[in-house]
Amino acid sequence: MDDPTLPPFSWGEVATNWQFAPIVTAFTALLAVAYLWGALRVRRRHPRRPWPLRRTLPFLLGLLVINIATQSGIGTYDDTLFWDHMIQHLMLIMVAPPLLVLGQPVTLLLHASRNPLHSWVKKLLRSRPVQWITWPILGVAAYTATIVGTHLTSFMNLVIEHDAVHESEHVLYLIVGYLYFLPLIGREPIKWKVSYPLRLFLLFIAMPVDAFTGVVLGSYQTDPFVPMAPRPWGPSAVTDLHEGGAVMWIGGAAIMFVMIMVTFFQWTRESRPSVSMGWLETARRSAMAERITEGSPTGAASVRLRERETSGAARNADLDEDENQLAAYNEYLARINGHNGSNSDVD
Repeated sequence: MDDPTLPPFSWGEVATNWQFAPIVTAFTALLAVAYLWGALRVRRRHPRRPWPLRRTLPFLLGLLVINIATQSGIGTYDDTLFWDHMIQHLMLIMVAPPLLVLGQPVTLLLHASRNPLHSWVKKLLRSRPVQWITWPILGVAAYTATIVGTHLTSFMNLVIEHDAVHESEHVLYLIVGYLYFLPLIGREPIKWKVSYPLRLFLLFIAMPVDAFTGVVLGSYQTDPFVPMAPRPWGPSAVTDLHEGGAVMWIGGAAIMFVMIMVTFFQWTRESRPSVSMGWLETARRSAMAERITEGSPTGAASVRLRERETSGAARNADLDEDENQLAAYNEYLARINGHNGSNSDVD
């Protein structure tokens, strides 16, 4: 077009006015191919217990959300309309990451790989840096700092003025969103096993963060940021800013409410008290043990020793869950083949 400005925004334009981002396309395509290769490898090695489709579909859908957010009309208008910019942010930090987490890519890698890659991944999962970056409290702090810091500070001006900063912001949202949701809705073999009450709490406290950011954006009487790309159509800059605040407040709360309801539904179906209650169940058992052994220093010390041994064994069991699952595959197939009188080699 001779006119450098975009046509007026419409959902038809969102569906048809795409901008090609070769790095995003190549990266997501590579992840999709690697994931599907891993799923196919597990299917070939364990045909009776293939990698579940309920994990594959969310992961691929998460990659699709990334492409839609950055390359469809949502990405085309992200430098022109602030409220569209906010929709893109929600897709990258609150929609795509949970879908990727539900796909359990690390568990798939452990199931599909052999040594030395398998051992290297397990060692990495046990390392202190991974334990720190997957700590739930750090995830919440990073989410809060990212939402507030990228929308209510002068960082927004850098995003508008520099494409490289804008693209880096997208990567930041994906990483922070993934680390935030990983211990709360994921089932990867990481150290942290968060109880359901704590999961609900950590999901809930993100709602005030989104609401606060949205309210502040909606309270501005003038646009505090560098003007976005010029356009002869659409809302004024201040109105656009207010609409963006509403998107963050209402949209963010709606998405998080869905996440909370899904987590609560999973809790109602959880039959293991130690998993559903986490540290609450541990505290209850500890208090009961102290009452039983009250007045007996030797007995109390013995109980504490057993608790430390049990806690250490539980952590090792969690970190070795991938090996247990792999062993279960082989045991299951061997049992079936034994019943059928087959002498074929399992793997």
